[in-house]
Amino acid sequence: MAKTTFSAAMSWSGSGVYCEGGARGFKVAVDEPKQLGGTNRAMNPVELLLCALGGCMSICAAAFAKECDVDLRGFSVELEGDLDPDGFLGRNPNVRTGYQEIRYRMIIDSPSPQENIDRLVDMIERRCPVSDTLSGVEVARA
Repeated sequence: MAKTTFSAAMSWSGSGVYCEGGARGFKVAVDEPKQLGGTNRAMNPVELLLCALGGCMSICAAAFAKECDVDLRGFSVELEGDLDPDGFLGRNPNVRTGYQEIRYRMIIDSPSPQENIDRLVDMIERRCPVSDTLSGVEVARA
């Protein structure tokens, strides 16, 4: 299969920090909590990033279960990340602006043998495109 280019666009609303945009006709909004200067009308970008990672892992679970001989009856993933807002807000130049660490816990409902489930988890961790992207893609102005 040839390389595929995905695209998205976001625009500031002109008020506060609230933004809207989307991709392929689907809409998404982002904002910040009030303590970070927003109006709390939508997830902030780093929360949306956690959802993107969890969504990608969930898609991988559904897509790869059969290949791993897993009877997948349910899948969810809980994610959390540590971020110090002082980096983003410019209060401390020595603090990274993004997540310092992201942790997740997969919850898999399946009667399949544990070795098959372990193979599925390994495949999710190796082949999740969002996880791979977070591990070191260059972000550059076009």
